[in-house]
Amino acid sequence: MKPVARIATIFLALVALAHLFRVALQIPATVGNLVIPLWASALACVVTGGLSVMLWWESRR
Repeated sequence: MKPVARIATIFLALVALAHLFRVALQIPATVGNLVIPLWASALACVVTGGLSVMLWWESRR
């Protein structure tokens, strides 16, 4: 695995884990006056986790 692919895979996995922890612990998040719903973090967890797995899988070929 090339170093850039490894770094990107790890970064995306960490972002997915952060979103997963936010959903699991129900941590509120706000940006200005906008409250970010938990389902947005759940969706972001699936997307970033999926990208991480796909990048890892692609780099192993």
